[in-house]
Amino acid sequence: MKKPHKAFEIALSAIACAAAAGFLMLGSVSPFLLVTGYLVATFAVMVPLSKDFWWGSALCYLAAGLIALPVSLWTVVPYFVFFGLHPIINRIQAHFVKKKPLIALCEVIKAVWFDLAMWLSWIVLTRMAGMPFPEYIETYFYYILFIGGTIFFVIYDVLIFACQKSVDVIIRRIRK
Repeated sequence: MKKPHKAFEIALSAIACAAAAGFLMLGSVSPFLLVTGYLVATFAVMVPLSKDFWWGSALCYLAAGLIALPVSLWTVVPYFVFFGLHPIINRIQAHFVKKKPLIALCEVIKAVWFDLAMWLSWIVLTRMAGMPFPEYIETYFYYILFIGGTIFFVIYDVLIFACQKSVDVIIRRIRK
């Protein structure tokens, strides 16, 4: 199979960037759309990765966040610190890490990264963006984050790996 042209990488990354930025900006409308925006932006970053366009994916991540920044100033922080980088880190892990002990270590490091990223996001969203959370979440936040968040991350990470495989199959149909 011949190597794809650079123009194809740029076009695919630009389309993914536009989708990611659009959904991140749409996420500033309501909390439900915010979560949807993070997930669609995560899937959009996966598109260039499916063709192993590392630079295209990194630029898609960065440009989508910067384009959405003026519209949704503080709500882009979770995308920057976790959701946009997560598919790139997963692809690096799948590509380079093959031994079981290293895979387990990577998963532990990613779980800690997720918990710290969500803690930072909570601080930014509550204090700087003024997003209200229910009282019981405020009371038991650290338990919810470090116990429930870690359990959630394990499931989320497995699902993101599966979604990357699905995106790979879909994008493989593009012949460039």
